[in-house]
Amino acid sequence: MATVLDEVSQASTQVARETASRPGKRSRMSGWHFVLFPIAILFLVPFLQMALASFSPAKELVAFPPPFIPSHFTLDGYIKLFGQTDILLWLGNTVIVSATAIVSNLVLCSLAGYGFARLRFRGRNFGFLMILATIMIPTQLLMIPTYILFARLGLLNGLGAAIVPWLATAFGIFLMRQFFLSLPAELEEAGAIDGCNRWQIFFRIVLPLARPALATLAIFTLLGAWNDLVWPLIAINNQSAFTLQLGIANFQGAHQTDWSLIMAGNVIATLPLILFFLFAQRQFIATMTFSGLKG
Repeated sequence: MATVLDEVSQASTQVARETASRPGKRSRMSGWHFVLFPIAILFLVPFLQMALASFSPAKELVAFPPPFIPSHFTLDGYIKLFGQTDILLWLGNTVIVSATAIVSNLVLCSLAGYGFARLRFRGRNFGFLMILATIMIPTQLLMIPTYILFARLGLLNGLGAAIVPWLATAFGIFLMRQFFLSLPAELEEAGAIDGCNRWQIFFRIVLPLARPALATLAIFTLLGAWNDLVWPLIAINNQSAFTLQLGIANFQGAHQTDWSLIMAGNVIATLPLILFFLFAQRQFIATMTFSGLKG
């Protein structure tokens, strides 16, 4: 006879897999499609214009008004981007920063969120409120003390300056805590009856059910770390440690700006985000349903 823990683990994994892979009912058209389709087109137009501008001649980009469709397509912007800049190095740096931020947030925020949701210890509510209160602090107020702290730790002008602020976020802890609170406690109690310790409950039962929340946290973390510009602009002056956004920002000069170069860089910076969202969208919109455990 299978143990209670095995049944709970299998049931939780099955529920998470079904909610992630369920395509949903899309056979019927509703009135919302006629409302959402024009809105989707409206949001698609800026990206389409950016992509077309990256293939436009430089003279047409400075014309007023600039043509939406170029008279002829050219690769001059991409040739200069890959031939005259360190775009591949900046892209690699951004991938390192974003990947580290995603892994760190998934690990640390899920552990902290589970602790605040399930564990009982003195000062739990106060500690969570203090973490939550940091979301309300404007980022600009933290720039100077953070810069002084990083300077004393020797983290400026390197990838560490861009990585450390994204190791864990208050929003990630809040998101995971709220998700863990929505899970039925009976799942964990069944595992405890079978002799499972807290770590086994967390890794074998809770985490498989938390895939939608983890995917959501990964998407928000990627968006924040990938598009971060203000802090790297302050903390990083070494060109070899530039992130993608910081490198593209330096394309704009005080007297002259090569817009074809900027548009090509923006396309390269945007495509990975779109691909990542398309890959994780099912987990992002997945909903949790529980039908009970078999006896």
